[in-house]
Amino acid sequence: MRAWLGLLLAVIVAWPAQARVVEPFDPWQRNSQWQFRDLASIRQSGELRVLVNQSRNSSGKVRGQTIGVESQRAEAFVAFLNSGQPAHKQVRLRLIPLPKDELVKALQQHRGDLLAPGELMDLRKLPDELRPSRPYKIQVPMVLVSHYTTRRYQRLEQLAGKVMTLPRGSVAVAGVERLNRSLQEQGLDPVLLDQADPSLAVEDVLELVHAGILAHTWVEQPIAERWQGVLKKLRIDTGLSLPGTHNMVWITPDSATALQGQIDRFLRDYQPSAQQDAAFKQVYQRLYRVHYPLGRNDRARLAKVQPALQAAEKATGIDWLALAAVAYKESSLNPAARGQGGATGLMQVTPAAARAVGVGDYASAQGSALAGAKYLAKLRKEFFQSSKIPEHERLAFMLAAYNMGPHRLQGLRAEARRRGLNPDRWFFHVERVAMEQLGMGNVSYVSSVNKYFITFDRERDLLER
Repeated sequence: MRAWLGLLLAVIVAWPAQARVVEPFDPWQRNSQWQFRDLASIRQSGELRVLVNQSRNSSGKVRGQTIGVESQRAEAFVAFLNSGQPAHKQVRLRLIPLPKDELVKALQQHRGDLLAPGELMDLRKLPDELRPSRPYKIQVPMVLVSHYTTRRYQRLEQLAGKVMTLPRGSVAVAGVERLNRSLQEQGLDPVLLDQADPSLAVEDVLELVHAGILAHTWVEQPIAERWQGVLKKLRIDTGLSLPGTHNMVWITPDSATALQGQIDRFLRDYQPSAQQDAAFKQVYQRLYRVHYPLGRNDRARLAKVQPALQAAEKATGIDWLALAAVAYKESSLNPAARGQGGATGLMQVTPAAARAVGVGDYASAQGSALAGAKYLAKLRKEFFQSSKIPEHERLAFMLAAYNMGPHRLQGLRAEARRRGLNPDRWFFHVERVAMEQLGMGNVSYVSSVNKYFITFDRERDLLER
């Protein structure tokens, strides 16, 4: 894959309804004055800092509605801590979402008071200075998740030689290693691991399986079951779980004994509301889902417009497969498509946008591809040329501006900076602000085009023959 499409996982921050911003916060910097804090220090500061997985499944928030399971649990824990306490001992919640594989290090660096990963962790690798809580889910298996039309296997041995795509940081890696040792002893080929692009969280990997773009993945059973409720084409095969099970826990510094005691009391009795997933289902049941873009008919349509897209790449420097991903989302590669507001053709370019980049014949495949590419290039030059924006993030900003307008996006970047997020990162940074303020529409647009590009790029050699 070309480097600029890695679209790195980074930091996202969600603020629960009862929380407020107390100061800009940079989660990459370690403050030398920070140290492991126990409950008395936390109450004195008035703030509980909870490190969470940055996935929307764990810590998402949409227009004031919390959809992340760990965000919900953390909000309930703060309410538990504040119950019966005088005002000067009550605490606010600050969620600090990070990539899963950075969470333990962040806790060691005193960037949070506790870690609520929302996914399984390999507790055998936990540093001595950290301690797991009592489990809130025990013996959780990593189940095989497939598209419902794929072949149903009966035994793990039948997966020998197959490619499995896993979200980054997945504990399934250790399970696959154990499985491969068993397969080797039987003289069978190993299961091949394909780590998902860093821009993809666990829910994105499941959506790609749902679309038939990826064949299989292994995911924690509670997460698989939650997303199967809105991604109806997923099939869960519990009989093909990886060897071994783990417990779902929170993690605290070993020295924070009072905090540990309160967490264990809370987790012992906490029961999620029966309506916990109401907002989650409301958001995702109506949301656009990616499709498999390389079926026979789609390949034929792509071949017909390929010369126009490649000519646009030559004129602007924007990868023709990135343009193809936009065109697939905008028009399903249909040069005759007509949309709202006069949007026309492959790239659904409006007359005003075409005029702004000097393209008159924007209705033809060639003109639409060129107008769309030139408009993206114009956005890049005018708004996203800064060397502070990594190349792999630049496209995401261009897509977001293409969809919502550049000035609105600049406002979201300013808000991200105010919150302590990185305004030069879209995924898991500025997109978090967009999700909270505007809903999932714009976030879904960029995410979908990204997934289509990843899919096309995986087949680049074949498509460019």
